[in-house]
Amino acid sequence: MTISEAQTMVDRWINTTGVRYFNELTNTAILMEEVGELARLMARIYGEQSFKEPKPEYDLADEMADVLWVLICLANQTGIDLTSALNRNMEKKTTRDANRHQGNRKLKP
Repeated sequence: MTISEAQTMVDRWINTTGVRYFNELTNTAILMEEVGELARLMARIYGEQSFKEPKPEYDLADEMADVLWVLICLANQTGIDLTSALNRNMEKKTTRDANRHQGNRKLKP
């Protein structure tokens, strides 16, 4: 699935099953909530925090998909073509950081 196809799929779902988009401010708050849930899992799986007992079932991929879903909603609501935005962002990073990371001693093995 392309990013454009994902934007279309989410829009179709929102306008049928979901009835309508939440407003942009509500979706921004939901995005922060979803990022927080992902961060909590990352801290427990890869970081130094431990799970409370009993250890809950978790699905890291599903938490990442929740973040992506709400980000796509916001892009759709604000008229952002995420494919174009990502391409422009990659060009910016490639130009700006062409030599930046290669010269960073902290990144050397």
